Amino acid sequence: MGWLKRLFGMEKPQNAQVNPAPQVAQAPANAPTATQSIPPERLGLNGEYDQSGLAKRVALAFDQDQQLDDVDTLWVAQTGSTVVLKGKVPSQDILNKMVSVARSVSGATNVDTNQVTIG
Repeated sequence: MGWLKRLFGMEKPQNAQVNPAPQVAQAPANAPTATQSIPPERLGLNGEYDQSGLAKRVALAFDQDQQLDDVDTLWVAQTGSTVVLKGKVPSQDILNKMVSVARSVSGATNVDTNQVTIG
């Protein structure tokens, strides 16, 4: 089972991207003619607004990395623009790789591994 399926109960959407271009949300007709931009940490898999967008895109990045099998004892969450990893990983090397991949995702400003154990 992949990261997206296990963590979010979803299959990879068609055209899903780790770093998609944001969709432009149009303001209502009675609002000024400005458009809203989506904060990078709230950008979903297809550029839409998603409260858990960063965590989902990190999960997708983990799915796309051949070196990272689904470590079913680790979870991915987010607090704002910080990616939060929690649970257990088999080795420090795997954790280092996961941190590197998570940091490469647009909108991630930090990766918190305080809740991860190795072993």
